[in-house]
Amino acid sequence: MLLSCCCILLGWRLEISQISYMHKAALDLSFQTRAAENVRARLTLYSTLTHPENTTLILPEKDYQQNLKLYQHFLYRTDYDSFFLKYRMLKFYQMKHIFEILDKMRCLRKRSTVSFLGVLVIFLLFMNLYIEDSYVLEGDKQLIRETSTHQLNSERYVHTFKDLSNFSGAINVTYRYLAATPLQRKRFLTIGLSSVKRKKGNYLLETIKSIFEQSSYEELKEISVVVHLADFNSSWREVIVQDITQKFAHHIIAGRLVVIHAPEEYYPILDGLKRNYNDPEDRVRFRSKQNVDYAFLLNFCANTSDYYVMLEDDVRCSKNFLTAIKKVITSLEGTYWVTLEFSKLGYIGKLYHSHDLPRLAHFLLMFYQEMPCDWLLTHFRGLLAQKNVIRFKPSLFQHMGYYSSYKGTENKLKDDDFEEESFDIPDNPPANLYTNMNVFENYEASKAYSSVDEYFWGKPPSAGDVFVIIFENPILIKKIKVSTGTEDRQNDILHHGALDVGENVIDFKQSRQCVTYLRLGEFKNGNFEMSEVNQKIPFDIHCIRIYVTKTQKEWLIIRSISIWTF
Repeated sequence: MLLSCCCILLGWRLEISQISYMHKAALDLSFQTRAAENVRARLTLYSTLTHPENTTLILPEKDYQQNLKLYQHFLYRTDYDSFFLKYRMLKFYQMKHIFEILDKMRCLRKRSTVSFLGVLVIFLLFMNLYIEDSYVLEGDKQLIRETSTHQLNSERYVHTFKDLSNFSGAINVTYRYLAATPLQRKRFLTIGLSSVKRKKGNYLLETIKSIFEQSSYEELKEISVVVHLADFNSSWREVIVQDITQKFAHHIIAGRLVVIHAPEEYYPILDGLKRNYNDPEDRVRFRSKQNVDYAFLLNFCANTSDYYVMLEDDVRCSKNFLTAIKKVITSLEGTYWVTLEFSKLGYIGKLYHSHDLPRLAHFLLMFYQEMPCDWLLTHFRGLLAQKNVIRFKPSLFQHMGYYSSYKGTENKLKDDDFEEESFDIPDNPPANLYTNMNVFENYEASKAYSSVDEYFWGKPPSAGDVFVIIFENPILIKKIKVSTGTEDRQNDILHHGALDVGENVIDFKQSRQCVTYLRLGEFKNGNFEMSEVNQKIPFDIHCIRIYVTKTQKEWLIIRSISIWTF
C-alpha cells in the first residue's frame, strides 16, 4: 500500500513538473498568451488531482472565470502586492478544495492513512507551487515592467503617427531665430533655402544676392526669403549669420530676410537607417537629414505668404522672376495644380500653394529615410492627383555651384532652358478655343494656349480648316506669336497658313464666332510673329484665327500661341 502511495505521489510530482516546465516555456509568448497558459496549467493540475482517470479540464465555469479575471487584473494593474495577496488566496482555496476531495477518496481503506497521505500530498504540492510560482511571478513581474515600458513607447509612437496623419497641422518645432525682424504682413511669395556646411565652396551669399538684385523695388515688397541654416555646427552658423547680417542688413530690417535654425533635438534618428538603392551609410544619412531640413523649412513657411518656391543654396535667378511667376499663376486661374516647375533640375524652382506646405512637410518627415527629396516630391504630386509635370520654359532659376554639398564632389549640372535676362511671359487673357481639325488623342486645342510645356497635335489639315481663339472680353493686343512643330517633329508645322483677327462676336449654333476678320499676315517656316499689333488694327480684337490655306500631308503641331496685351 505504501509503495502504491509513493507511486501515486511520484506520478503527481512528475505531472506537476511537466506542468511547471510547460508553464515556464510559455514565458516566451506574449503576455496575455502566457497568462492564459498559466491559467490552463493550474486548472489542468486541479483536474488531474480530482479526476486521475481523465486529464481533460473539468472545472466549474465560475472558477475558470475567477482565474481569468484575476489574470486580467494582473495584466492591467500595477498594484503588484494586492495581486499577489489575491493570488495566494486563490491557491489556498484550491488546496482546500483538493483536501476535501482527497478526504472523500475511497481508494484507501483507512481514513487515517488517507488523511496522512492527503496532508503529505498537500505539503509537497504546496512546496512545488511555491517554488514554481516564485519563479513564474517574478518573471511575470519583470515582464510587466517591460510591457509597461513598451506600452508607453507604443503610445508615444501612436501619438506621433496621429500627429503626422493630421496633415493640416504644424509640426511642433521651436525654431531659433538667428537673424530676423517680425513679418509685418503676409507676402505673395516666400522663397525658401536650406543650407549646410560644404567641404568645398559656399554659394549661399551669392544666391541671396541674386534673389534681391534680380527683383525690382515693387517685386521686393511682395517677397520674403527664409534661410534655414540646418548644419549642427554652431561655429559655422555663427560665421554665416555674421556674413548675412553685414551684407543684407537692410533686407532683414525690412522683414524680407529671415534666418532660422531647427535644433538637433527635434530631428529623428539619422544613423543606422535603411540602405535603399544600395547607397552607402553616409549618403543615406545625408539625404535623410536633407529631407528633414526641408520639412522643417516648409513647416516654418506655411503661413508667411500665398505661394512658396523652393530653391537650393547655389542658384542664380532670372531677372524679374516674380513677375513671370505671377503671370503663370494668373494664366492657370481655375486650373488645378499642386506643383509648378520653373527649373528642370533637382529641388530648384518648385512652386506650391502655401496651404499645401504642412502636408508636404509631414510627407517629407514621414518618409525621410526612403529616398531623396526630389523623388519624394514626385510621389507627393501624384498623391494629390496631379499626374503630369507642369514645367515652364525658359527656366527662371539656374544651378551655379560646381561642388556638391555632399562630400564636395563635382556637380556641374546646368539647366539649358535657363535665360538670365528677363523673358517676357505672354498675358494670354481668358478665352475659349475651337478647331475643326482632327485632334490626335488628348492633344487638345487648349494645350497650345497654355504656358505649360504642352502642345496641340492634329492629323493632316485641309484647306479651310481653322483654329480659333475667342476672348471673353475684347482686348487691345501689343504682340502676337505662334509657333508650330517641335524639335523632334520639325516637319509637323503649318506649311501654308495665315493669321486673322476678328471683331463683332455673335452666338452661332451653341458657340460664339466673330462676324468679320482682317488678315494680319502669313506663316513663314511654320511660325508667325508680329509686334505693335495695336497700330495696325483699328478695333479691339474679339477673335484670333489660324487659317489653313492649303492642304498638307504632314500632321500639325501648334506648340504655342502667345499674346501680349496692354
